Amino acid sequence: MPKKRSGGGLSTTQQAAKFLGVSVLAGAVMAGIALPAAGALGLAAKGSVQGFDDIPANLKSPQLSQRTRILDSKGNQIAQVYSRDRTVVDLKDISPYMQKAIVAIEDSRYYQHGAIDLKGVLRALNKNAQSGGVAQGASTLTQQLVKNYFIEEAGDDPTKVAEATQQTLGRKVKELKYAIQLEEKLGKKKILENYLNITFFGEQAYGVEAASQRYFSKHAKDLSLEQSALLAGIVQSPSRYDPVNDEAEATKRRNVVLERMAQLGDISQAEADRAKEAPLGLHVTQPKNGCITASKGAGFFCKYVENVFLTDPTFGKTREARAKLWNQGGLTIRTTLDPQAQDSVQASIKDHVYKSDSVAAAATLVEPGSGKILAMGQSKPYGYNKNETEYNFSVDRDYGGSNYGFPTGSTFKPFVAAAAIEGGKPATQEYSSPYKMNYPSPVQQCDGKQWVNTDGEQVENENESEVGPYQMKKAMAKSINTYFVQLISDIGLCPVVKMTDALHVHQGDGSKLPQTPSIALGAIGLSPLTMASAYATFADRGMYCTPVAIESITQKIGNEQKSLAVPKSTCSRAMSEKTADTINTLLRGVVDSGTGQQAGLDDRESAGKTGTTDSRKNAWFVGYTPNLAGAVWVGSAKQNVEMTNITIGGVYHPEVFGADTPGPIWKDAMTGALEGKADESFNLVDIPDEGDKGKGDNPGTGDGTNGDTGGLIGGLFGGLTDGGSNDGGTTNGGNGNGGNGGNGNGGTTPNPTFSFPDGFFQGNGNGGNGNGGRRG
Repeated sequence: MPKKRSGGGLSTTQQAAKFLGVSVLAGAVMAGIALPAAGALGLAAKGSVQGFDDIPANLKSPQLSQRTRILDSKGNQIAQVYSRDRTVVDLKDISPYMQKAIVAIEDSRYYQHGAIDLKGVLRALNKNAQSGGVAQGASTLTQQLVKNYFIEEAGDDPTKVAEATQQTLGRKVKELKYAIQLEEKLGKKKILENYLNITFFGEQAYGVEAASQRYFSKHAKDLSLEQSALLAGIVQSPSRYDPVNDEAEATKRRNVVLERMAQLGDISQAEADRAKEAPLGLHVTQPKNGCITASKGAGFFCKYVENVFLTDPTFGKTREARAKLWNQGGLTIRTTLDPQAQDSVQASIKDHVYKSDSVAAAATLVEPGSGKILAMGQSKPYGYNKNETEYNFSVDRDYGGSNYGFPTGSTFKPFVAAAAIEGGKPATQEYSSPYKMNYPSPVQQCDGKQWVNTDGEQVENENESEVGPYQMKKAMAKSINTYFVQLISDIGLCPVVKMTDALHVHQGDGSKLPQTPSIALGAIGLSPLTMASAYATFADRGMYCTPVAIESITQKIGNEQKSLAVPKSTCSRAMSEKTADTINTLLRGVVDSGTGQQAGLDDRESAGKTGTTDSRKNAWFVGYTPNLAGAVWVGSAKQNVEMTNITIGGVYHPEVFGADTPGPIWKDAMTGALEGKADESFNLVDIPDEGDKGKGDNPGTGDGTNGDTGGLIGGLFGGLTDGGSNDGGTTNGGNGNGGNGGNGNGGTTPNPTFSFPDGFFQGNGNGGNGNGGRRG
């Protein structure tokens, strides 16, 4: 965007060209006025200038680009963004001093002439002839307004800007015709108002309101005489007369304006002299443009809103059309960001992870049932300096996030469980779950093909003591890897893929999940927003809602406010209520007595899942209450930090787990976000404890045929060691899963005086494996 209005600082060649142009144009104008029917204005060049009558009759006033305001859900401003800092105001909201000053210095006969000032043209010609150059121009305010329309329409396209400002006779003729049209259509006051709103005042300020705020931190209606004269003087050459960078030159120019106002009788000479003695009195407000200036640490959310706008076809069929609307501005965007939730997220992250740490944290909170994003924050601030970043770790790549998202570890396991339960597997489903095993093979894929473990890939649990068999409830609470690998092998990959599709779970680059059993353990990169939205489905009893960040948008067009359509959340059933309730019961157990105890909320029901990836490069906690879901990730954006023997937020960790770093962040963020909110309850289901079936923490290893022997012996000794009976010890003992000794049914020996070695009596029979009773 040129910083100089035509007429200032021209070279000798340019001055000569302008002199010639003004001279020829004057002749053309007079010829045109004398012979309007001739159409060509008596111009000599054969077709070199577009015929006057051939110029399109209507000049469409461009929608002036303005500031856009981004607000939170309560109406508080988060940030303002603009391609041009401009706030359009009515003439009544512009100081009378400012109106007189701009007319005095730019077009003193403004109210006496029409679109073109013939007397001014002749005066300029005479003055220029005497000087041998271009000492005076002849453009009226109306002509200048037309030229600014062309510049505004050109936007930031340098080629179009050059065309709009080129010093050619053809452009001058076009400018003249449109100036005549504007005089007839708008009248003097409206033209002056439009001119003061469109013209450039330097320092990134377009229009008098933005200029008044930039230089004096006040509204245009409150400008004093000397302040008005200063701004009016800037217009001719914003760079030369910039008061911030050259106070002396700006003062001289201001005083020229004051003297001209006195000559015209707008003010008295005494007023002019007093004003000349006054200091400039600058009170500069630095430009605050873009999401980098956002409050409440909401810079990343702000940028996400911008990326949604530029990506969603709701705002235009093409990205170019959407960008044009965004740059045009004048928008008031009310978002879903909840200030209480955002404050809580930022405070929690700040308490637990320092921006100077070698790893980062990101957290996103989503409202179940609506998809509204209530908070989004991270430990490294939005910016370009040390310990800052422009990447939003909470979202996908297309919205400003990392390239692929981050591996989620065991937080993926609930999706596998949901697929299995939705397909008919009971929550009591049991697998042998050894400490270490090869990935089961082959495993059925959606296309009818099979995944085969050709490389002998292995999987193991966190601790060697974690040896099955396990049922789903304890496997989820203890996060048993081998259990979920066996589960996904049993049901096949297709049910899991269908479930994750229904939950809109996709990789951070937008691609679908690969069909391989390792997805059960969270080997694929996802974003926190994707995870929070998926877990919100469990909270809302199986209804998935697409995430939304924008509640409403209005656009200022003239004095009118126009409402724009915004993308709405689309909700669909991803699983049955029973499946969701079962998952909620399983994940409540994680925070009650499993790996996520450090994250469990103290004052209300909560559920969630921990996750830690290979080499401890990522740690997660994703959890929810019935009315709020949130995901927290901690790790290195470049995936090059192994979180062992590491200090995070001033706390030393021999090894980082999902429970001990993301968990407390989640807990504190959720606690603050939910303060004062309704305490709602889950719809839980009854999932029998494994001990209720006679299974102890360290089960026996006896072998049985169809449960006969294993069930008989397991039930017998289970009853003895836990005060129970030998309910499972019949020919069909397998059906009792090794007897009911775990409940001490009918037993009279609650304190046994002996026990058997771990795993001594586990049967592998066909009916519950004949597991021995819970050890006493």
